[in-house]
Amino acid sequence: MAGIAGAGVLALVVTACGADGSDSGGSGDRAGADSGKGTSKPVALTVESTVREGTWTSSSATQQVKIAPKRLTRGTAADLEDVTMDEDLQGMVPYYLTVGYTNTGSDAVTGPGPEANFTVTVADGTPGTPVNLWNANSLATAPSTSLPDDCDKAGPASVPPGGTATVCQLVMMPKGPEPATVAYSDETGGTLLWKVGDGKGDDGLLAAGTTADSSWEDVTTKGAAVPIRVTPKSVRAGSLADLRDYDLSDTSKNTVPWYVSVEYRNVGKQKLLPVMDDGVALRSAGGRDVQPLLDLSISASKEGEGIDQCRGSVSNTRLQPNATLTLCTIYLLPKGDRPAMVSFKGEGTGVKPLRWRAS
Repeated sequence: MAGIAGAGVLALVVTACGADGSDSGGSGDRAGADSGKGTSKPVALTVESTVREGTWTSSSATQQVKIAPKRLTRGTAADLEDVTMDEDLQGMVPYYLTVGYTNTGSDAVTGPGPEANFTVTVADGTPGTPVNLWNANSLATAPSTSLPDDCDKAGPASVPPGGTATVCQLVMMPKGPEPATVAYSDETGGTLLWKVGDGKGDDGLLAAGTTADSSWEDVTTKGAAVPIRVTPKSVRAGSLADLRDYDLSDTSKNTVPWYVSVEYRNVGKQKLLPVMDDGVALRSAGGRDVQPLLDLSISASKEGEGIDQCRGSVSNTRLQPNATLTLCTIYLLPKGDRPAMVSFKGEGTGVKPLRWRAS
């Protein structure tokens, strides 16, 4: 999935053997099918199903589509017990995401189609891994009863203009929190998001704006960690017009800047350089780990790096003991995506990362 951290389309290969002991061949269309295995019933999750307009970009063209999730069900490891998969997927939980789309463009959509651009994320933005079944057990006499409708076969090879399709995408998720978002991403049309359940999930994140303890080191502290208190103050969307004085790449023209302001209180006894924003990171609801914009020049109207909407540190200053300082960083997200989690990685032995909901 283009632009999504941790996501991709991987190949699973079923290892069932033929009667003569050789590997089963062919390209049958059942996923995880076996006579008597993987028969546990999947659990249905509530998913938003509003139809939205988007794009699907293949190697040759960009097509207009109307698209939406139809079902999301959680399976079990037994569903794929006859499947050989990469080590990083072993122990994960299979989710079956069924999506429907209408080709509103002028050319046929050829498979794999828009379903390949979907993933599922938990509340902190961690994405699942969309998986493509390249080969299935062609010797099975019946599909697994555990698979939802449309998940025991491949999608259509082609959908003509005006045609519709219902396709199932397998997404492997880490054990733990329930999914919070279904995300669709296309490099041309941005990101579309749908809530799973209430869209909040349960991931142990701190509430937005909560103050938490951490520590920080810099070149002036000579290896000593200085205790600080960290408070996210705001996460807000801006406009690309705010960055009109900067030379952005072509890939940034279809994005929205988000401004993340965090307050730091020095509760130690040493001065600190005002560079704590180096420890701030952002993950989006669409599953992206986003790096901040760097090297914005000093504003002509005020001292400090950045732009008037998102002020950085002031030159030649220090964060004094018992004082506070608020720093702002800028992140570019595709249109339609939004921040899900703000994190801070402090400096010092044993310090743990802090993670907050973005809103």
